[in-house]
Amino acid sequence: MRHLKDNISSDYINAANRLNGRRARKRIVAYVEAYDDIFFWRTVLSDLENDRVYFEVMLPSRGNLTKGKKSALMSLLKAKVGDSMIACVDADYDYLLQGVTAVSKEINENPYVFHTYVYAIENYQCYAPSLHDVSVAVALNDKSLFDFEEYLREYSEAIYPLFVWNIWYYRRNHYGEFTISDFNKVIETGNFNLADPYRGIRNLRHKVGRKVQQLQKANPEAKESWQQLKDEMRNLGVTPQTTYLFVQGHHLFDNVVVPMLEKVCDALIRDREREINRKAVHNTQRYNELASYSHSVEDIVPMLRRNTGYRRSEFFIRLQDDVRKMLDSLSSPSRRPE
Repeated sequence: MRHLKDNISSDYINAANRLNGRRARKRIVAYVEAYDDIFFWRTVLSDLENDRVYFEVMLPSRGNLTKGKKSALMSLLKAKVGDSMIACVDADYDYLLQGVTAVSKEINENPYVFHTYVYAIENYQCYAPSLHDVSVAVALNDKSLFDFEEYLREYSEAIYPLFVWNIWYYRRNHYGEFTISDFNKVIETGNFNLADPYRGIRNLRHKVGRKVQQLQKANPEAKESWQQLKDEMRNLGVTPQTTYLFVQGHHLFDNVVVPMLEKVCDALIRDREREINRKAVHNTQRYNELASYSHSVEDIVPMLRRNTGYRRSEFFIRLQDDVRKMLDSLSSPSRRPE
């Protein structure tokens, strides 16, 4: 059974906006893939609201979509998006595929479909320059014990050659021969150890080197096309230093950044507890201070998911610029009703 909201389109919302009168703020519905995405896209769109326009971020009807079904969202909205109804999605690999698949073509070319540029929202949440602030929010200790930016830069440089190969396979529709899951298995860093954090990176370089040699041997004719792809990806913003932003977001979040933050935050918490023990005048004060501090410490994953330090990222700024261009087109003389 079809419901009225299944037939809602940009034209429908436009008509509803006109019923509110010309002085009323224009409502733009922004459809997203999952509940977890609503806060991020609200962060993107809030800065762009004004006395003429506002956004409402929501999911399509529950029966049509489940988490992560970007293709279902695109299928549902393909003929319905417009200046009053937009689609907001994770880029996944579709930004880097540059129109090789139907979904990639739609995401890159439709002016009413907005994508993250980086692989997913999780990659933004793991934006390296923001991670010190996350550790402070968790441990309430502003000491700089670890250089998150340097670590993720080294990690990115280690995996970069293999990442180009992974995109090379996806661009040629041969991804079954080297899937994103295969790639993720190679780039596992193992247990993170704060005493020797770069040991995992050193091992990673060896694993990546072996796999790259294997792929080069399997594709001896690919040298020129691989180099061309690398150059094109650089123009798209993928550099050896930024690769971590374009790998699968869940892998980065769960297997790289959260384990790293756990070790760093544990060290910061122990440091703060030692300070409390050292400064306490008597046992009652020590107990009260430690209890108060313990109750104030936050969990890592919720803090990371609410991290908005990515607003400084060039890709987040580019995303907002894309939406801004659409809004500017609404006020151009050619778009005004007679």
